[in-house]
Amino acid sequence: MFASVFLCLCKNRQEGIVISKDLQINEEIRDKEIRVVSADGAQLGVMDSGTALDMAADKGLDLVKIAPQAQPPVCKIMDYGKYKFELAKREKESRKNQKVVNIKEVQLSPSIDTNDFNTKCNHAIRFLKNGDKVKVTVRFRGREVTHSEIGETLLHRFAEQAKEFGTLDRAPKLEGRNMTMFLMPNA
Repeated sequence: MFASVFLCLCKNRQEGIVISKDLQINEEIRDKEIRVVSADGAQLGVMDSGTALDMAADKGLDLVKIAPQAQPPVCKIMDYGKYKFELAKREKESRKNQKVVNIKEVQLSPSIDTNDFNTKCNHAIRFLKNGDKVKVTVRFRGREVTHSEIGETLLHRFAEQAKEFGTLDRAPKLEGRNMTMFLMPNA
């Protein structure tokens, strides 16, 4: 049985080198000779996998292959269930501290009226105040695309009006019949 987990391959976990690996545990380890590390980090030496498995069973722990690419492969005696639980707990904690940035979209047309423009701009300002990224799109219909400079000036005017709450992340760019730009909230 292979379990996909994050594994710290360094001797000292505070070094922070984290690599994703599939770990082999107990009977899954088929190597004849392995280097064994105890639960407290002490080197127990190179021995055959059967002896190491017996040592782990005597202590009521699991034998986990942590460095399969090494010669001989390195295995550690540890409580695998507890290790997986602590790993999941750390991962959940790091996700909790992560800031998720949502992208909100505001769509305009080249012939938008002043009051509609101000309303759309106020919506974008509200999104920026909430910490969301704003995608502003000017949609061209028919022959309007031949006058894309109107859309570009409209987007620059939009960015100028919202500059107190957000900065230009990506300049206006024409993609097919749409011209888009992104605004990032000010920190």
